Amino acid sequence: MSAGPLDPMPLVVGVDGGGTKTRVLLADLDGRTLARVEGPATALRPGDERASAEIIGALVHEALASIERAESRPSACVVGVAGGGQERAAQALWHALASSRLADDVNVVSDAEIALDDAFGDAAGVLLVSGTGSVAFSRAPDGRLERCGGWGPVMGDEGSGAWIGRRAMSVITAAHDGREPETALVGAILTTLEAESLEALIPWAADATPADFAALAPTVLQVASQGDLRANALVSLAVEELVLHVRTLARRCFTDERAAVPVACAGGMLSRGSLMRKRIEQRLKTAVPGAAMRTDDVDAARGAVRRARRLLGVDG
Repeated sequence: MSAGPLDPMPLVVGVDGGGTKTRVLLADLDGRTLARVEGPATALRPGDERASAEIIGALVHEALASIERAESRPSACVVGVAGGGQERAAQALWHALASSRLADDVNVVSDAEIALDDAFGDAAGVLLVSGTGSVAFSRAPDGRLERCGGWGPVMGDEGSGAWIGRRAMSVITAAHDGREPETALVGAILTTLEAESLEALIPWAADATPADFAALAPTVLQVASQGDLRANALVSLAVEELVLHVRTLARRCFTDERAAVPVACAGGMLSRGSLMRKRIEQRLKTAVPGAAMRTDDVDAARGAVRRARRLLGVDG
């Protein structure tokens, strides 16, 4: 597959590879969107980088085919992927993508970085991301980049969908034992997983991935919105954990939490109008008084396109 003289225009690709799904955005040099496609998760896991590369390659080819450019090779492709902050894993993914000649120029970064690009461009701000996992990134007024969280499902990801789902499993088993009060979460989660008893969840939990646990988060939020005390307590704890990420970066990059701090939210757990988003915005008013919330949705794939255009010397 090669770009040739008959190709009508150079193409750029932005990839947002998360723990639940992967989004690919195909654009021209001016940044105009030509195609969008979605597919399976491509979050990096040790030893699975080639599998992620294959999914990304298939999605890019699907996007090209949708505009009848299947034989073209994009000029630049930026892949922002969960786990991309780990240098070894990012290098392995880059090598797999480059060897497949996915694009003339391939760049692999973390998914949070491309979201930061879309949220603020080159300006300062704090980006809070909560999807399957969680992380916060900031660009200080002096251009310095900082990160808080993003330590993965075993050591971190507080306030994420997987974190909420895993804790919800502990809540329902404790309620079943009588160690905690009764909660509507028990029946709701059994229904979601189509299980007849809590005992049936033991083998499920043993094999569950972070994405599997994250799939329980919408159930927790729904039960919380119906007034269940235990579900609400879990959501409140998740909110506190995420707000702490923002406050930490506000202090690190903007002197303290009272300074003017642009804040944006991204990820499936923090979509505009969601229960988590509303509670975080409310809590930030007191925890980070200087927070100025961006109301527009953050599109990480669009941020990847912006960075791809920069690789080609076009102002992103």
